[in-house]
Amino acid sequence: METCGNSSQKLSVLLPMAPPATPSDSSSLLPPRLDQPFVTGSVDSPTGKIPRVTAVLTRRDHWGSIKARWGVGRMDYTVDPGLYALGSPNEQSHVLITANYKMSFDCLREALPGRHAWILVLDTKGINVWCAAGKGTFGTEELLRRITASELGGIVTHRNLILPQLGAPGVSAHLVRKFSGFKVLYGPIMAPDIPAYLDAGLRATAAMRRKDFPLWERAVLIPIELVAAWKPAAIIIPVLLIISGFGSKGSFLENLLHDGLFSLIAFLLAVTSGAILSPLLLPYLPGRAFATKGISIGLLTAISLLLAWGGNLHNWHDILLGGAWLLMIPALSAFLAMNFTGASTYTSLSGVRKEMRWALPLEIGAGISGFAVFLISRFF
Repeated sequence: METCGNSSQKLSVLLPMAPPATPSDSSSLLPPRLDQPFVTGSVDSPTGKIPRVTAVLTRRDHWGSIKARWGVGRMDYTVDPGLYALGSPNEQSHVLITANYKMSFDCLREALPGRHAWILVLDTKGINVWCAAGKGTFGTEELLRRITASELGGIVTHRNLILPQLGAPGVSAHLVRKFSGFKVLYGPIMAPDIPAYLDAGLRATAAMRRKDFPLWERAVLIPIELVAAWKPAAIIIPVLLIISGFGSKGSFLENLLHDGLFSLIAFLLAVTSGAILSPLLLPYLPGRAFATKGISIGLLTAISLLLAWGGNLHNWHDILLGGAWLLMIPALSAFLAMNFTGASTYTSLSGVRKEMRWALPLEIGAGISGFAVFLISRFF
């Protein structure tokens, strides 16, 4: 998941005074294609054929989600925006709104086995509901645009739209009703709770309005963070090894086997503490800020490494080398831990901005200082 930011948009589309849509706007409002791999057929409606989908995910769907978790084709993992038919809905069936990130779309339909409903997909540029709501793509204007483009008013006789609760920051319900006639209802946070919500007459329990961040949901985010960290690591690791080989009193190979190996292990442990241990141990690490949690586990990791390494504290070379990573490991760990602020629903935009104002300078300062000490160690 991405770190989310708020943005406001003017209602310039679909309002009486709005200018005509440009050709590019018109092309973006085409109905979803019937030849998408997950589409199983179509249903006839007063406005034409609408793609039909089922609640059963295929191996291809699951494999696509696995690849997206590892960052493979993540930004292209989308479905066409527009209206879909889940099962065989009629004019009285519920209308559920979601994002065009395919994992969000699949999560919604998979939660509704045996149900018949309309699914209206907004163009969120491949971003999940919560982050898209913060960025403005899961928003009022886009919702109004899709209601009009799909001619939803001619397909259903009721005027209720069920939106995910986490999409609320991006949607002005009163404006949607004013300009479309549809009433916005906020369903439960978790898709598996939707059947119970529907059966209860569109009423959510208190538990449906709360979102925890359990171990599995934290762990499933780790692969994408590791992939993101590996890209700069492919450059950083060779640089560290090359620098480690020079200076000191030994030969290039001796230095590489001693200082280079230690630096490689230290860097990998920094990534591990920030991208793996931080999310796994999140509730147990001190502090509320993610950066504080990353610093604490990074500092513990660095101290553990130095104790296991057993460097000679009477040797200036080892003191400087160990001190360098005592600075760099917590700095890198804190930076990577901060990436998870966008994956948790108990962070806020103002809180993230406040955290970044003090954490980023601290991380950058510690990282640069540590690298400077690392370079100095090459002369001892």
